[in-house]
Amino acid sequence: MKANSAAASAANNRSATNPRAGKALLLTASMGCAMTVLDTNVVGIVLPTIARELNASFAELQWVISAYVLCFAALLLPAGAIADRYGRRRIFLCGIALFAAASLACGLAPSARLLYLARAVQGLGSAFLLAPALAIIGHGFHDERERAQAWAVWGGIMGLTMVLSPLIGGVVNSLFGWRWAFYINLPICAALAAAVLTQIEESRDPTPRTLDLAGIALFATAMFVLTWALIGGPESGWLSLSTLSRAIGGVAFFGVFILVERRRLHPMLDLALFRSIPFIGAVTAMFAYAASAQVMASLLPLYLQNARGHATLAAGIAMLPFALAMLILPQVGRRLARYLNACRILTLGLLLVAAGNLLMAWAADGGSDLAVACAMALLGSGGGLLNGETQKAIMGTVPPQRAGMASGISTTARFTGILLGFSSLSAVLAGAMRHVLPQQACSIRELPCPLPPQLAADLAAGDIERALARYPQWATPLHQLMRHAYAAGFPVVFVSAALLASVAALIVFRCMRKAV
Repeated sequence: MKANSAAASAANNRSATNPRAGKALLLTASMGCAMTVLDTNVVGIVLPTIARELNASFAELQWVISAYVLCFAALLLPAGAIADRYGRRRIFLCGIALFAAASLACGLAPSARLLYLARAVQGLGSAFLLAPALAIIGHGFHDERERAQAWAVWGGIMGLTMVLSPLIGGVVNSLFGWRWAFYINLPICAALAAAVLTQIEESRDPTPRTLDLAGIALFATAMFVLTWALIGGPESGWLSLSTLSRAIGGVAFFGVFILVERRRLHPMLDLALFRSIPFIGAVTAMFAYAASAQVMASLLPLYLQNARGHATLAAGIAMLPFALAMLILPQVGRRLARYLNACRILTLGLLLVAAGNLLMAWAADGGSDLAVACAMALLGSGGGLLNGETQKAIMGTVPPQRAGMASGISTTARFTGILLGFSSLSAVLAGAMRHVLPQQACSIRELPCPLPPQLAADLAAGDIERALARYPQWATPLHQLMRHAYAAGFPVVFVSAALLASVAALIVFRCMRKAV
């Protein structure tokens, strides 16, 4: 075992000192990470097409995103521990294989239910892509200056992927159909696996962490039950027995998870770090950034296509102000760090996100394309500022020897924020549409007022295809009704996201103002 560790260490030292080998290692690992961003954002663009072709309800669409992010968020920390124990290169290859197989299953899915089940497996593959890839980069560069440069390159690749993803999704959907948003992963995974086999040496942690199976199971269950409550709430009713029991069950599972983690010698989540108030503030900033800004990579395409009537490719192009701001602003954040401390930068970023969401709320219902583009640019600017600074702020609030656990908590907070943010804001949208649909229907002369109960239920669930099957004679006014309902419902979503970002800004400022 010691001989293997020494050989792996020597191999990675060669990677760090040999510029070409180090560059190849960095690009290969970064592409593995970029695959997770590419898939998330490309799927966000093709969601409305999936809804039409698979006759999917709005709740089923939520599960297409949420099942993926749920498995991703729940398994990131254990995936890192497994990679350290059994070999980062080996687990990276397993993640690539699992991600490719799940992508094929997604592309072949004949129904929305099978699609989101395959997406859950894809999220599992993504966790085993991202965690070992990050560990490979961290292990491959030992010099502080080289490591900083490596993470800068990694960040640039991730940002560029975020910019290109909506365009790729629009082009692929327009030319080949939504299934190719998943099939395109297969040749990329094959090329990535070949690069891993030729460019990356095996490495392990000589003193790996033990796996906290109880913690993994409790955390995943709590996240699933809460997500289930949020997705089912608008349809079942927020005060219904099913919704309340799921919500209480989710909170209870989280409570048991905390009790178990406090008693374990090697917990999945080290709760001792949360004794630091500045650490709580930095993690809050990461969660709020993901839940109110990064989540918009999935919600804005729905708005652009369903409320503004853009085709898939046009929606991808329209996403550019948001995506470019997310790419550029991390560079601005690095310059601001010379003049502002972490507390002020994070507070500023959250306030910009809040302002961008409020501007989106104003522009969403009847605003010009220019107003929407400016609002998305402002929203993306706040998100980009946070994207570059949240991880650094979290790492700056813990001792160096706790950096590994802190990094894992940071990444888990990010994807937990995306999951709960998407589920919550989608629930807000569904609730708003249920409220505005009767009013909007009465403003369209070709439709009866009030709507037939079953028709109203189908439309509120986002199931336009079933509504058209029942009432084909109203095809044109029903499409008009749904577009107006989305346009009236989305401002409530943006206001909710702005409120979240504003409250988080206050918490972050109060927690971190004395940290420096």
